[in-house]
Amino acid sequence: MKMFFKIQVEINSSEEAEIIIAELSENNYYAFEEENNLLNAYVTEEDFDEEKLKKILPFDTIFEKHVIEEENWNQQWESGLQPVVINNFVGIRPSFHEAINNVTHDLIITPKMSFGTGHHSTTHLMIELMEMIDFTNKTVVDFGTGTGVLAILAEKCGASKMIGVDYDEWSIKNALENVEANNCQKIILKQQSNLSGIDVADIVLANINLNIIKNEALSISSITKTGSLLLVSGFLNSDEAEMKSIFEEKGFVKIKSKEQGDWAVILFEKS
Repeated sequence: MKMFFKIQVEINSSEEAEIIIAELSENNYYAFEEENNLLNAYVTEEDFDEEKLKKILPFDTIFEKHVIEEENWNQQWESGLQPVVINNFVGIRPSFHEAINNVTHDLIITPKMSFGTGHHSTTHLMIELMEMIDFTNKTVVDFGTGTGVLAILAEKCGASKMIGVDYDEWSIKNALENVEANNCQKIILKQQSNLSGIDVADIVLANINLNIIKNEALSISSITKTGSLLLVSGFLNSDEAEMKSIFEEKGFVKIKSKEQGDWAVILFEKS
């Protein structure tokens, strides 16, 4: 049976929590919750490295490790999971909540161990800028698809083909469940760590983390063409200049950026 750890970290401020989340998300931690002065971070047993965790956390930070069996994960996660509404554009809710009215798109996303419920700033920012994009009859690649929420939204916005890519088997299984729950018919899911073999796209969505985006920038560029859009998040606003430079070197022009808390998103167009 697959095992997970919940790491409870004592934090001094939301700003400190954001920095820790950014670091942990680059080390395969899946999900995060803040409650009072605690940050709960979730990671699989195989991805947990206590020595690396100690190096990431500020000196003398107190933390506790709790074991969660796979069968108990849903109960742990769902207990605090509430719907999210973004600009009357999208409502995101788990399957056990009632439909959200007065939004253009009511999405059913039950996350299990995958990121992508709209609660995290990066998902929220991606969706805000997706509202600006015309997806009609477009081919879309969602790199780091997680729950599949962005690919699902792209189909609801009129895209003709979506390819969701994620290295994690658990994410792909969860994304498939969410694709079916939203009656999507045009989404293909691929379990792989890169974009090898992926066709050229009109729009690329990449909500991952700084290191993966940097390492895969060339492959991201390789599946785009003149006029393709790239929407990228998963990095801190202090890294925005570096991200802009990386993709400008590959022929992209920044159209718009936005920040929420310590996080940023950038929309590029390939020139």
